[in-house]
Amino acid sequence: MAIIEVRDLRKVYGGRAAVDGVSFAVEEGEIFGVLGPNGAGKTTTVECVEGLRVPDSGLVRVAGLDPVADHREVTQLLGAQLQESELQAKLTVREALELYSAFYEKPVDWRPLAERLGLGEKLDSRFGKLSGGQKQRLFIALALIGGPRVVVLDELTTGLDPRARRDTWQLIEEVRASGVTVLLVTHFMEEAQRLCDRIAVIDRGRLAALDTPAGLIGRSASSTVISFTPSRPLDPRELAELPAATSVATDERDGRVTVNGTDDTVNAVISLLARQHVTAHQLRVVDATLDDAFLDLTGATT
Repeated sequence: MAIIEVRDLRKVYGGRAAVDGVSFAVEEGEIFGVLGPNGAGKTTTVECVEGLRVPDSGLVRVAGLDPVADHREVTQLLGAQLQESELQAKLTVREALELYSAFYEKPVDWRPLAERLGLGEKLDSRFGKLSGGQKQRLFIALALIGGPRVVVLDELTTGLDPRARRDTWQLIEEVRASGVTVLLVTHFMEEAQRLCDRIAVIDRGRLAALDTPAGLIGRSASSTVISFTPSRPLDPRELAELPAATSVATDERDGRVTVNGTDDTVNAVISLLARQHVTAHQLRVVDATLDDAFLDLTGATT
């Protein structure tokens, strides 16, 4: 069943609709991603789910509760790591965990939680002395300390180095494995492709697409890219007429050919080359990524 429901959500600032009729539902136990260009409205959407902003119209429910009217109840079942989070520099990890525990009626034991997140040896360290990765682990702990059914993670890995980012991804997968539903806001395509069961793409305040990562990639105009250098020139019109081919380009410098299409196009290209006795040097076949699908849907850079 859906633990989060957003229906026809609209939020206006200064006469401009930051969120304009967005609808989606998050099933319990999934990692649900929200993607979009900067300023697309994704953070505003999630803040309405958290009860931090009041929608101008539409419906938002978390476990059947209104995040605004039932704010106290929602805060007891929803944990959040905000896009810009900070703690007082002199506060120790232990003090932060004890403080946040006091906010909840039935908090989890923060000690095993700290150990699980690799903070056991940092309990007496001050927040200002933590590394970026350690701070993010602490924020995850603070989001989970209330024993939530849902946790919202907004741009969790921004500013982390590649290793710290991958360690954080593993933590998110462990959080979901423990039974917590994860609402993940990100602009990292690799992150979304690896972690998310389904993704809502928001662009200019509207829902541009809602699908699995594989489904979004399959919608891409170029789900497969074939490139090679032919042993002799080919007629690009013949390549363009192949099944599911969406575009053909030839590099004037070295004659290298690039064909965008699908798996069917790969077989068709190989068959054409065989019929014409053309050898394909440095043949490469690359599947499209979520980056490609994102660009097709929004026309924006990541």
